Amino acid sequence: MAKTKSIFQCSACRHEVAKWVGKCPDCGAWGTVNEIAASAGGAGAPAGRRAMLPSTAAAPISQIDSKVTQARPTGVEELDRVLGGGIVPGSVVLLSGEPGVGKSTLLLEVAHRWANQREEKSLYVTAEESAGQVRLRADRTGAVHERVYLAAESDLSVVLGHVEQVRPSLLVVDSVQTMLAPDVDGTIGGVTQVRAVASALTSLAKASGIAVLLVGHVTKDGNIAGPRTLEHLVDVVLQFEGDKNSTLRMVRGIKNRFGGADEVGCFELHDDGIACVTDPSGLFLHHRTDSVPGTAVTVAMDGKRPLVAEVQGLTVNTEIPQPRRAVSGLDYNRVAMVLAVLQSRGRVFLGKHDVYAATVGGMRLLEPAADLAIALAIASAESDIALPPGWVILGEVGLAGEVRKVTGLARRLAEAERLGFTTALVPPGLERSKSGMKVHEVTDLRSAIRLASLRKPRKAAAEKVPDF
Repeated sequence: MAKTKSIFQCSACRHEVAKWVGKCPDCGAWGTVNEIAASAGGAGAPAGRRAMLPSTAAAPISQIDSKVTQARPTGVEELDRVLGGGIVPGSVVLLSGEPGVGKSTLLLEVAHRWANQREEKSLYVTAEESAGQVRLRADRTGAVHERVYLAAESDLSVVLGHVEQVRPSLLVVDSVQTMLAPDVDGTIGGVTQVRAVASALTSLAKASGIAVLLVGHVTKDGNIAGPRTLEHLVDVVLQFEGDKNSTLRMVRGIKNRFGGADEVGCFELHDDGIACVTDPSGLFLHHRTDSVPGTAVTVAMDGKRPLVAEVQGLTVNTEIPQPRRAVSGLDYNRVAMVLAVLQSRGRVFLGKHDVYAATVGGMRLLEPAADLAIALAIASAESDIALPPGWVILGEVGLAGEVRKVTGLARRLAEAERLGFTTALVPPGLERSKSGMKVHEVTDLRSAIRLASLRKPRKAAAEKVPDF
């Protein structure tokens, strides 16, 4: 008779440990490790595991048909860009984002265009809204189509029944945290329920070839709500981001089994729906005829897409002992480091000035490639001298004042040249190309300030720290 022994398994990620622990060493969840009974067989093999004849024999990889996993365009160009060309039949895509960012609007548009461009049906299942509410949104956004089917249902068994009746090629579930698996214990949105619903929908997609789009909620920290296994079950994980004060929305690829996971798609959310933004660089630039002190233009890489952005700086005299430092759209700690290097290495003294730094158009610029642009924008504001028109500035600034290389420099310069910029200030080591731009290589921050003809502040002598 086979003996039984106890093992300890995490209910969130199924990770097994030899003894009970309060925190799962794999997913980090607290209080999820439970004791379960497992049979221990003999003869060197686990009990209950016998060899079985497979239903499908293993085949050489060269004989596997790769056309089965070819992506099919959704009709939404920016979403297809992130997905790697479109949705693969039988795949499961998880789209997460904060409430009100536009997830339902985007997926309703996907369901409409999917049915409009091919003679196939799409089924939109909502468990958070009534059918009338979704119909009002469809009327407002122009997403009404005879092959788009709508069901307001939260019971998973009923949803599977709708799938058998409608037989769609695209299924949208809004959202996975509000669906209920009736044969599984637990509350709606709990770990057990979310895992069971996601597993059932994934099995449906693999068995029937239906493409499934799932809407996922996020926690206060911005992570996807539910067990960590939810992200492992699906094929693609997308993050839908956006500021409530701006119409700009971005879809970022977090995981993609069928393509690159570093793409980003840009959208604009309007009252009449959501629209693709194929050229988002213009949204982050303030077009003016002449240069203004305190502004500098740089090129950021958001995934594989170069985006031209404008950085603004402002300095104001103050009498308070601790001058103010205000940052918007930039990394505060990064800006503080640039200010320290600017004063120590660039001889731009800001000890008695309030400093403000921001981006234009609501863009978040967090990469180190914008350090040199931030430094020159603040130096330009302090000296009240504008940078030469048509300049784009790229480079990471180190604590020693050196200007370091950045990734994707050639693609950044190509995007700047496409938008009409004529001169670039870059780190040394750029490979010569056939670009028509005039390129200046700088090795340190002081030489960059000198090349941009930004004179030293008028009160530098008064603020200079005496030598001891």
